[in-house]
Amino acid sequence: MFEAEVEMERRSSFLPLVLMMCLVTAIVGLATYVLLQVRERTPLSAEQASGIVAATLQGPGPAIIHFRTGLVKPSADEKPGDPNYRLLEKAGIVKLAKASQGSVVVSITPGGERLMTGLARFKKSKETDGTFLYQAPLAQRQLVSIAGVNMNGVNTAIVEYNWKWVPNQLGDVFDAGGPMVKSFNMWERQTLINKYEADFYHGNPTRSTLALVRSGKEWKISTQ
Repeated sequence: MFEAEVEMERRSSFLPLVLMMCLVTAIVGLATYVLLQVRERTPLSAEQASGIVAATLQGPGPAIIHFRTGLVKPSADEKPGDPNYRLLEKAGIVKLAKASQGSVVVSITPGGERLMTGLARFKKSKETDGTFLYQAPLAQRQLVSIAGVNMNGVNTAIVEYNWKWVPNQLGDVFDAGGPMVKSFNMWERQTLINKYEADFYHGNPTRSTLALVRSGKEWKISTQ
């Protein structure tokens, strides 16, 4: 009889503990669910958008030009008579000498060689025709500011942002608003802009937009 009473007392004291544990588990589970729901519905912040946009701007890489030295012959890929070579000559980077059949002998100057080799991502390679191909960056894209974040759904947003070019010394030569490019006629300036990466590298920031979509806990560029 005594043992039965002890067992009943033990069970009666254990049951509230079990109920308490169940209640705590339920509260924790509910709190976690609510937290996840709130997080999934939290609008995209300007700070979050800033990191994504900045990385996106670096994606295409810098604006890059290429030219050749040696006996450069006219071809589908290379036109030594175009204004890009004369622009390089104006800047003291190369010297030009006419050759037969529209070809041009292009020689890089010591100053031009120093400028090129001092640029990040500069490449120089020897071609099968005996010329040397120079490839060099002009400017990088840089985020200026996030102008606005417009949520057009729980998990979708349109980010408006301002960005600008940050040119290097060679980019200053190819600045469409600079004195060297302006010294060419209108047709030649347009050719430099359309074909040879001249741009308004010191112009006002450009306003652009980027569509983002939430995937799980992260925001990504929308593919739609």
